[in-house]
Amino acid sequence: MSEQLLPWVGFNIFILIMLAVDLGVLHRKAHEVEFKEALTFSCICVALAIAFNIGIYFWRGHQDALAFLTGYLIEQSLSVDNLFVFLLILSYFRVPATYQHEVLFWGIFGALVMRLVFILAGVALIEKFHFIIYIFGGILIFSGIKLAFEKDKEVHPEQNPVLKLFRRLMPVTENYEGKRFFVHRAGRLFATPLFVVLLAIETTDIIFAVDSVPAVLAITRDPFIVYTSNVFAILGLRSLYFVLAKVMKLFHHLHYGLSIILIFVGLKMLAAEVYNIPTGISLAFVVTTLAASVAASLIWPSQKKNH
Repeated sequence: MSEQLLPWVGFNIFILIMLAVDLGVLHRKAHEVEFKEALTFSCICVALAIAFNIGIYFWRGHQDALAFLTGYLIEQSLSVDNLFVFLLILSYFRVPATYQHEVLFWGIFGALVMRLVFILAGVALIEKFHFIIYIFGGILIFSGIKLAFEKDKEVHPEQNPVLKLFRRLMPVTENYEGKRFFVHRAGRLFATPLFVVLLAIETTDIIFAVDSVPAVLAITRDPFIVYTSNVFAILGLRSLYFVLAKVMKLFHHLHYGLSIILIFVGLKMLAAEVYNIPTGISLAFVVTTLAASVAASLIWPSQKKNH
């Protein structure tokens, strides 16, 4: 039991140290994240994921290493698409650039906790109720088809039931109060708009997890591989946001590639009992599809004009 828990404990300690350095050292003072800073941290996160993947190869063999790499690429590609929604949320609430890192940091921290819960629950459900695998596969295919016909992403936080309930239960200040999430006014506790933004991001990530967690479970049901590939993809999400914020619209055909990938992994999950598609083939398919969608975005640029 201790041998099984040791990798989990060690990995989570490493992630907590990374988060502590990010928030407590690199961003001790609130400031606008520059492109160069975000790009550097993004490269560090990718390098760490590659190093971990190499470690998996020597520790657990090429099959688990392939599974990790495939899961990481799927999660990373889905995250890029989801970043556009984060951009819309931050724009909708007019979050000052100085405080965007703060809300994204805690949003991603919450996402890490929620993903662990989703992954452990998903693996347990599949092991106890095998038919759940077909439900997950159906969810992925439905999500893929829906994504293919999704022309423009729109965000309507005012329709979010969680935010509606929260505003009824707790008063919210009219203006931002620095990077604070709560303040005291006349003996009462008030939430700030920054906490409302954090709540919007967290609830949105739960919706993302419904797609992303089953997608990796279609590649492997090893909870450690699923969790670590998710975490490494999410770990670089905050810095990746600032890197792609200005160029995200260039990848306007990416959602077609993601749609194909979601449908593919959904079919892989449904057909697992008849034919288990090798992880190497899945990896090649994911890489080729992503490359094709990015290339299509560059070859056939969007016809929309900036106003």
